[in-house]
Formats: sequence, C-alpha cells, structure tokens
Amino acid sequence: MTASDAIAVTRAVEALLRQDRGRLLAALIARLRDFQLAEDALQEAALSALTHWSRAGIPASPQGWLLRVALRKAIDRLRSAQRDSRKTADLTHLAMEEAAEHTADDIPDDRLRLIFTCCHPALDPKSRVALTLRSIAGLTTPEIARAFLDAEPTMGQRLSRAKAKIAAAGIPYAVPSPEDWPDRLQSVLAVVYLIYNAGYSIGPQAEAQSDRDLCAEAIFLTRLLAQLRPDDPEIEGCLALLLLTQSRAAARLGEDGITIPLTEQDRSLWDRLSIDEGLALINRAMARRNPGPYQIKAAIAACHMADPAPDWPQIVALFTRLLDFEPTSVIRLNRAVALAEAGDLSTALAELADLAPVLDDYQPFHAAQADLLARAGQGAAARTAYDRAIALAPSAADAAFLAKRRDQQPI
Repeated sequence: MTASDAIAVTRAVEALLRQDRGRLLAALIARLRDFQLAEDALQEAALSALTHWSRAGIPASPQGWLLRVALRKAIDRLRSAQRDSRKTADLTHLAMEEAAEHTADDIPDDRLRLIFTCCHPALDPKSRVALTLRSIAGLTTPEIARAFLDAEPTMGQRLSRAKAKIAAAGIPYAVPSPEDWPDRLQSVLAVVYLIYNAGYSIGPQAEAQSDRDLCAEAIFLTRLLAQLRPDDPEIEGCLALLLLTQSRAAARLGEDGITIPLTEQDRSLWDRLSIDEGLALINRAMARRNPGPYQIKAAIAACHMADPAPDWPQIVALFTRLLDFEPTSVIRLNRAVALAEAGDLSTALAELADLAPVLDDYQPFHAAQADLLARAGQGAAARTAYDRAIALAPSAADAAFLAKRRDQQPI
C-alpha cells in the first residue's frame, strides 16, 4: 500500500462518516438500544475500515460494511462483558443482522426515531438539542460546546448524562404514539430548525466544502415528519420556513464571496420551485386557523420575499404576534429591525438600547445596531458596532460584508 493509497482510504472513511454518520448511528441504536455502545462500535468499525480497506480496497457498499462490522464489534462487547443481562435471543438476532449483507439502499433510515428519543421530555431542553446535534448532525463535542458557549468538559458531561438517563429511564427508541405528539413536536421542530441554522450560518461555500449538507438534512427530516403526521400546521409551517429560506441559497453570495442582503439579491437566482412549494404549504397551514410560531416565521419569510419589495408593516405585525409565542430578546431584536425598515427608526434604536445588556454576545444584535446607527447618521458609533459584529461573524462571507459596510462609514 502506498502513502497515497492510505490517504485516499482515510479521506473516504472521513467523508463517509461526515455524510452518513447520523443514518448509521441511528440504525445501530435501533438495534442495540444503547447510545454509547452504538457510538463506540461505529468508531471501532471506522478504525477497522482504515486497515481493511487499505488492504482489500473500498467495498461496493461502504455503509453496509461499516454497519455489519459495527454490529460485530458490539456483539463482541456484549458477549465478553455479559452486559445488562441481554437475552440470548436478542444476541442471536443481532448476530443474524451482523451476518446479513447490507447495501446503502437497504439500511433503513431511523433518524426520525432517534430525534424523538433525543427530544424526550425526561431530558432538559439543552440536553435534547445537544444530543441531537451530536447524534444526528454529527457535530463534535467541541463544536456543540462552542455553539452553547460552554466549556468542552461541561458539554461532554452533559452528553454523557443524557445518554445515561435514556438508558436508565428505559426511554423507548420509537416515534411516540399520537397522544404524545403535542408534547414532543415543538422540541423536535426546534431541533430540526437548529440543524438547518447550523448549516445555514456557516454559509454555502463552507457547507459545500464540508461534505455535510445540514440544510438538506433538516429539510429531509421535516419532510419525514410531514409524512408521519400530515395536515399538521406547525410541521407545514416549519417545512415552508426551511424551503423559503433555502430557496435563496444561490443568491446569498456575490462573485466576490461577500454576503448579499436579501433586499439586494438577484431574484432571478431564487429557486422558484421551492418558493412555490413553501408558499403553498404556509397558505394551507394558515387556512387551518391554528397559528403557531413556525407558521408565523414562515409567513415572515414569505413577506420578506414579497414582490417588488418586503412588506415591512406586515412583518412588524407578524413579529408582534410571534412575541405571544416566543417572548424572547431575539424576537424583540428582529421586530426592532422590521420597525426601522418600516420607517420608525427612533423606536427601533430605543428598543435596541434596552436589549444591549442581554444580547452583548449575540452577533446579529451588533450587526443590526451598526446598520441602524449608520442610518441615524451616527457614523462613529456605527463603526464600533460593526467592529464587534465582525469579530463575532459566523462566516468569512458575513465578516466581509460587514467590513465593507463599516468602511463606508465616516470616521
């Protein structure tokens, strides 16, 4: 084996785990009913792949190979440790699964069941999101810790406790029965939305380079939810929101790689099919007259894309209604921006002044403050706010856009 062969195999394994880790892990947890055992087994299978594939070449179904070997690793552990009195029949069933040849197409997609397990009410909200981001989206513990502004050891302990609680409480690995959906659905939608935002915030260029399309993953999972529970207005609203946002992906960056604000984007680059589907979904959802936060957010997204320009008065009204469901500082910030766009700049600036103490570490706050101060003719203060927003920018494209705006301000 040459050095280049070893590098090629390593890259193939890394790419496979980035793309299919969530699906493989969900399939393993469905069979093993043990988060930690599934994670450990998949990791061991990946290490085996590095050695085996370097000698024998990459198999026809790399996903199936990893699943089969991971099951074998898990069975070996269970047998050697005689773990948790697992019955012989169960081990026999696992052994049959391990012996079967799997192709990528015949590995069932168990990610939805995994999301519902991660979002069980027995777990606190922060642990639900963290565990889903780890299990489904494949984010590393350091990445999740950064997202929550936590220390890495603290997040590691939180994830371990969540897995242990699922095992100790005997939380079923299943999509809940219909009567349990109302208590679980908002958490599941919140996690799916966070997965989408995790992909959206790093920008289309970085997402394309990462081989891990979190935006597509989130849309896929929401479609699965819609199939499981048709005619639910909040699922329709969430799917509409994701589709309308994603429809603008091709127009987000200029040829120079700098972010383009929505109001300055080339509308001919927007994906018409996604827009039509998103609008049809939100119209159908709103007709059910059972409003919820995702329907309102989707309606706001639709108003942003109104032709020929965003309908700012309607957006202000929708944000005001959204505050009834989510009375958060972030929604107040978005409403303040809409107020400024609708012509009430002084009220918007006063609102931002009130929010400053609680949103000091929130990048969109400083970006919004910089823009509003610039509109008010406060160039020096705007430059200071732009500096803070640039320092906190989630992507190079966003930082470049903000730097361009900052440099247009008088000193």
